[in-house]
Amino acid sequence: MSTFPVVIHHNPDCGTSRNVLGIIEAAGYEPTVIDYLKEGWTRPQLLALFAAAEITVREALRVKRSPAEELGLTAPDVSDDALLDAMTRHPILVNRPIVCTPMGVRLCRPSETVLDLLETLPPGPLAKEDGQLIIDAEGNRIA
Repeated sequence: MSTFPVVIHHNPDCGTSRNVLGIIEAAGYEPTVIDYLKEGWTRPQLLALFAAAEITVREALRVKRSPAEELGLTAPDVSDDALLDAMTRHPILVNRPIVCTPMGVRLCRPSETVLDLLETLPPGPLAKEDGQLIIDAEGNRIA
């Protein structure tokens, strides 16, 4: 499956991110895994990812378990420029995981949305870490 590239901007401490990575690997892909907390972000990179995923800077802001509130970033009058500056200084402020494939770019929350970006689905049955089934034994997606 090396002809179908998959890139995941991943946080190994995040259950959703781990689920997405597990789904990708279960489908037989060997993704490029970018630990964005270690690698960081650039402003052009974030702008390109958000545009490709069709999300706004504010939609990409991680509030839960991040310093967004204490940094004053959740107020509606905070500009996109200020959010982007904060995201480059504090990579944890970007919600994740963001997955890129030839089929598109998406902020994969909930984790099963990554299935829309894969050319080949994993065999079933497949469940998330919490046991929730996302693909049944016959290989059908569970709504």
